[in-house]
Amino acid sequence: MSMPTSSHAYGIGLLALIVGMSASVIFYTSFYLPESLAKPSVSDHILNPESDFIIEIVLGAVTAGNDNYVPNQSVVELTTNNNVIWQNNDDTAHTVTPDHRQADSYSGDFGSVGVIKPGETYEFLFTEPQDVPYHCEPHPWMTGIVTVQLSRGI
Repeated sequence: MSMPTSSHAYGIGLLALIVGMSASVIFYTSFYLPESLAKPSVSDHILNPESDFIIEIVLGAVTAGNDNYVPNQSVVELTTNNNVIWQNNDDTAHTVTPDHRQADSYSGDFGSVGVIKPGETYEFLFTEPQDVPYHCEPHPWMTGIVTVQLSRGI
Protein backbone atom coordinates (compact mmCIF):
# COMPACT_ATOMS: atom_id res chain seq x y z
CA MET A 1 0.00 0.00 0.00
CA SER A 2 1.50 3.37 -0.94
CA MET A 3 1.51 6.33 1.39
CA PRO A 4 -0.02 9.49 0.04
CA THR A 5 2.50 12.31 -0.30
CA SER A 6 1.67 15.56 1.36
CA SER A 7 1.85 18.79 -0.53
CA HIS A 8 2.67 20.43 2.82
CA ALA A 9 6.06 18.66 2.95
CA TYR A 10 6.92 19.91 -0.54
CA GLY A 11 5.73 23.41 0.38
CA ILE A 12 7.89 23.50 3.51
CA GLY A 13 10.89 22.26 1.53
CA LEU A 14 10.35 24.88 -1.16
CA LEU A 15 9.94 27.60 1.47
CA ALA A 16 13.20 26.54 3.19
CA LEU A 17 14.99 26.63 -0.18
CA ILE A 18 13.69 30.16 -0.90
CA VAL A 19 14.67 31.42 2.56
CA GLY A 20 18.15 29.88 2.23
CA MET A 21 18.69 31.39 -1.21
CA SER A 22 17.48 34.81 0.01
CA ALA A 23 19.84 34.72 2.98
CA SER A 24 22.74 33.85 0.65
CA VAL A 25 21.93 36.73 -1.71
CA ILE A 26 21.61 39.18 1.19
CA PHE A 27 24.95 38.05 2.68
CA TYR A 28 26.71 38.30 -0.69
CA THR A 29 25.41 41.79 -1.55
CA SER A 30 25.56 43.24 1.98
CA PHE A 31 28.80 41.81 3.36
CA TYR A 32 30.98 39.89 0.94
CA LEU A 33 30.76 42.13 -2.13
CA PRO A 34 31.43 45.45 -0.33
CA GLU A 35 34.41 43.91 1.55
CA SER A 36 35.93 42.49 -1.62
CA LEU A 37 35.56 45.82 -3.42
CA ALA A 38 36.75 47.96 -0.48
CA LYS A 39 40.46 47.29 -0.87
CA PRO A 40 42.29 48.33 -4.02
CA SER A 41 44.23 45.88 -6.11
CA VAL A 42 47.85 45.94 -4.94
CA SER A 43 50.84 44.20 -6.48
CA ASP A 44 52.05 41.04 -4.70
CA HIS A 45 55.53 42.60 -4.60
CA ILE A 46 54.17 45.44 -2.45
CA LEU A 47 52.13 43.11 -0.25
CA ASN A 48 55.16 40.83 0.25
CA PRO A 49 58.23 43.10 0.47
CA GLU A 50 61.76 41.71 0.42
CA SER A 51 62.29 42.53 4.10
CA ASP A 52 60.78 44.29 7.10
CA PHE A 53 61.92 47.71 8.27
CA ILE A 54 62.50 47.78 12.03
CA ILE A 55 62.11 50.92 14.14
CA GLU A 56 63.26 50.42 17.71
CA ILE A 57 61.74 52.19 20.70
CA VAL A 58 64.95 52.24 22.72
CA LEU A 59 65.52 51.74 26.43
CA GLY A 60 65.13 55.11 28.17
CA ALA A 61 62.96 56.58 25.39
CA VAL A 62 60.52 57.82 28.02
CA THR A 63 63.05 60.43 29.21
CA ALA A 64 62.88 63.70 27.27
CA GLY A 65 66.15 64.34 25.42
CA ASN A 66 67.02 60.66 25.00
CA ASP A 67 66.84 58.82 21.70
CA ASN A 68 63.35 57.41 21.27
CA TYR A 69 62.35 55.95 17.88
CA VAL A 70 65.53 54.72 16.16
CA PRO A 71 65.70 55.67 13.38
CA ASN A 72 63.25 58.51 13.88
CA GLN A 73 63.45 59.67 10.25
CA SER A 74 62.86 56.53 8.23
CA VAL A 75 62.72 56.13 4.46
CA VAL A 76 61.19 52.90 3.18
CA GLU A 77 60.59 51.74 -0.37
CA LEU A 78 57.59 49.88 -1.73
CA THR A 79 58.46 46.25 -2.62
CA THR A 80 61.73 46.50 -0.68
CA ASN A 81 60.98 47.13 3.02
CA ASN A 82 57.53 48.73 3.26
CA ASN A 83 56.36 46.48 6.12
CA VAL A 84 57.38 48.57 9.13
CA ILE A 85 57.64 47.09 12.63
CA TRP A 86 58.03 49.20 15.77
CA GLN A 87 59.69 47.16 18.56
CA ASN A 88 59.26 48.43 22.10
CA ASN A 89 62.57 47.67 23.81
CA ASP A 90 61.90 50.19 26.57
CA ASP A 91 60.57 49.29 30.01
CA THR A 92 57.60 51.67 29.54
CA ALA A 93 54.54 51.33 27.31
CA HIS A 94 54.41 53.64 24.27
CA THR A 95 52.23 54.33 21.24
CA VAL A 96 52.75 55.00 17.55
CA THR A 97 50.17 57.72 16.92
CA PRO A 98 49.89 59.75 13.69
CA ASP A 99 50.18 63.51 14.08
CA HIS A 100 47.10 63.82 11.85
CA ARG A 101 44.70 61.09 10.75
CA GLN A 102 46.67 58.97 8.31
CA ALA A 103 45.36 56.08 6.27
CA ASP A 104 46.65 53.70 3.64
CA SER A 105 44.02 52.74 1.06
CA TYR A 106 44.87 49.03 1.47
CA SER A 107 45.94 48.69 5.12
CA GLY A 108 43.54 51.21 6.63
CA ASP A 109 44.15 53.65 9.45
CA PHE A 110 47.73 54.06 10.65
CA GLY A 111 48.54 54.01 14.36
CA SER A 112 48.79 51.53 17.18
CA VAL A 113 45.55 50.64 18.92
CA GLY A 114 46.25 51.28 22.56
CA VAL A 115 49.76 51.04 23.95
CA ILE A 116 52.65 48.88 22.85
CA LYS A 117 53.83 47.20 26.04
CA PRO A 118 57.52 46.49 26.71
CA GLY A 119 58.63 43.61 24.49
CA GLU A 120 55.68 43.98 22.10
CA THR A 121 55.54 45.31 18.53
CA TYR A 122 53.28 47.31 16.24
CA GLU A 123 53.35 46.48 12.53
CA PHE A 124 52.01 48.38 9.51
CA LEU A 125 52.18 47.55 5.80
CA PHE A 126 52.45 50.69 3.68
CA THR A 127 51.21 50.22 0.09
CA GLU A 128 51.44 53.74 -1.33
CA PRO A 129 53.89 56.66 -1.23
CA GLN A 130 53.28 59.01 1.69
CA ASP A 131 54.89 60.91 4.56
CA VAL A 132 53.69 59.82 7.99
CA PRO A 133 54.72 61.97 10.97
CA TYR A 134 53.95 60.27 14.29
CA HIS A 135 54.52 60.55 18.03
CA CYS A 136 53.93 58.73 21.32
CA GLU A 137 50.64 59.85 22.85
CA PRO A 138 51.70 59.75 26.53
CA HIS A 139 55.21 61.09 25.71
CA PRO A 140 54.72 63.76 22.99
CA TRP A 141 58.45 64.60 22.80
CA MET A 142 58.91 61.18 21.20
CA THR A 143 58.48 61.88 17.48
CA GLY A 144 59.30 60.23 14.19
CA ILE A 145 58.43 60.22 10.52
CA VAL A 146 58.18 57.46 7.94
CA THR A 147 58.60 58.45 4.30
CA VAL A 148 57.32 55.81 1.91
CA GLN A 149 58.74 56.03 -1.60
CA LEU A 150 58.34 54.14 -4.85
CA SER A 151 61.21 51.75 -5.36
CA ARG A 152 63.29 51.96 -8.51
CA GLY A 153 61.68 48.73 -9.74
CA ILE A 154 58.10 50.08 -9.79
